Amino acid sequence: MKIELILQLAGLAHAGILIAGACMPRVTGLRPQLRSLPEFPRQLFWVYFGVTGFCIIAFGTMSFVFAEELASGTRLARAFCFLVGSFWLLRCGVACFVFDLRPFLTSTVRRWGHALLNLTFALLTLVYLWAAIFGGAL
Repeated sequence: MKIELILQLAGLAHAGILIAGACMPRVTGLRPQLRSLPEFPRQLFWVYFGVTGFCIIAFGTMSFVFAEELASGTRLARAFCFLVGSFWLLRCGVACFVFDLRPFLTSTVRRWGHALLNLTFALLTLVYLWAAIFGGAL
């Protein structure tokens, strides 16, 4: 499989992550909890949530549309891939060492969905850091 196709598939994977992220407030009962906060922390959360979503949309779109360029190995392509790979590496770290989602993993579907999401984070980390280090060569 060519790295361009892998980068396009990685770009599409971002859409799945967005869908999971959009479900998160409902699944965790977040809205009622946020209502109890003062206005500024509540607004801050939603701004961070939106900015993170925007970054994921941008990473996915750019990966899908510019896969050939990202696989070219130019300095800019490697820098972008390093940024995205680092983003997902940090997200993997947060998933493993910061968030405790056990209280919300109340069904088999949620447990499998959580495992699939974490696997996707790890695979995206590998794809982008590979492209950053090896310039898209397989």
